[in-house]
Amino acid sequence: MKRALLLLVLLSTYSLMPVKASGPVRAGELRPMKIIMTINHQSYEIALADNATAKAFVQQLPLTMTMEELNGNEKFADLPAALNSDPHKPGTIQQGDVMLYGNKTLVLFYETFQSSYSYTPIGKVLSTDSLKKRVGEGGIDVRFSRP
Repeated sequence: MKRALLLLVLLSTYSLMPVKASGPVRAGELRPMKIIMTINHQSYEIALADNATAKAFVQQLPLTMTMEELNGNEKFADLPAALNSDPHKPGTIQQGDVMLYGNKTLVLFYETFQSSYSYTPIGKVLSTDSLKKRVGEGGIDVRFSRP
């Protein structure tokens, strides 16, 4: 009887553990939280990272900010309030990555490149087809909002 009870406890505990899926989301599974980024009347969906920084960022929305150009591959702006961060070195920055530099600087990357800097992931633009063209060469006004 004790073995059956122990087995039942172990199985119920295992079934409550979170599982990260790789691949398409199936019916009934949790989907990543998404927000909308709008640049010059063009909207982009951003799938948020599953971390405390992304959740805290959402609490600042809606947010419109002027993002400045840097290095020919990114736009950046300081947030109104600092966020807790958990930076790491991604090595390769992907086009469409939205990250936090330090604890207050939001960065939108529109090129893929190698980097030795540390960032905290916030999200990823889901469709980057027109992103580089849309951001242009100078500063841009960007609106982040909930869907």
